[in-house]
Amino acid sequence: MIIKSAQFIMSNTDLSKCPVPNLPEYAFVGRSNVGKSSLINLLTNFSKLAKTSTTPGKTQLLNHFLINKEWYLVDLPGYGYAKTSKKLRNIWAGFMKEYLLKRENLVCIFVLIDIRLKPQEIDLDFMYNLATNNLPFVIVFTKADKLTKKEMADNLKNYFIGMSDIWENPPLHFITSSHSKFGRDELLNYIDALNSSEVADEIRYESD
Repeated sequence: MIIKSAQFIMSNTDLSKCPVPNLPEYAFVGRSNVGKSSLINLLTNFSKLAKTSTTPGKTQLLNHFLINKEWYLVDLPGYGYAKTSKKLRNIWAGFMKEYLLKRENLVCIFVLIDIRLKPQEIDLDFMYNLATNNLPFVIVFTKADKLTKKEMADNLKNYFIGMSDIWENPPLHFITSSHSKFGRDELLNYIDALNSSEVADEIRYESD
């Protein structure tokens, strides 16, 4: 897939105010400071499309971007640690849950995981909840440039061993690096394939 245009559309916390659900939509989510904004900028080839920060919890809204005027990329608030009150984190959890469960044109959720870390309970719980609600998702491992090839292979092996208590078969996964651009084409090609699928066609058809 070649990215020709990437346009910020809106930010909000209200599902009813999201764009008309007439195009395929892909949500990106992960623990705070996992490199989500950097990955979005890499995928779209626009270095300042999503705001990056070293401070966890920077993204606090549902951020919609229109890509190639054909599909939406949605930057969701990070879960986990953030320098905010418990009340505000609960608000985020509330509108994120509503979005994930009720957004009818949501084709796939990309769950970002720092490849350097062992399985974190909060990530496993989040993915388990997605699965139990029949929400389609894939894992996107980030920050691959921080490891050697052997370290990366060992970490992946250990990660999926750590998931084996819950998952009979590990979810589909991609390995990426926003620094080296590793994995960009594979991820975009996957989205392109989903855009060409019957699921995406049904979304467009139902909106006519």
